[in-house]
Amino acid sequence: MTPTEILEQLRDEYPELLTADGFDEAVIGLVEGAARGPVICYDYERCVEILVGQGMDREEAEEHLDFNTLGAYVGESTPLFLHDWRTL
Repeated sequence: MTPTEILEQLRDEYPELLTADGFDEAVIGLVEGAARGPVICYDYERCVEILVGQGMDREEAEEHLDFNTLGAYVGESTPLFLHDWRTL
């Protein structure tokens, strides 16, 4: 599935979940746990790549993502971001 297809399916099945604006192409799936309900999961590195593609350098992109997106808690449906160490 493409990130767009994943996001469409998640929106159909879980319309209450929040998304991170501008990062649709970085969606990788759903995260669930005992202490919290399901939330949308994004690939952190892909989010950085999206910001770099918009004209930021890597350091600016990481700082922007960390402060403006990861630092914005907006309730239990706030998305999570995966640092995938398998690709390092």
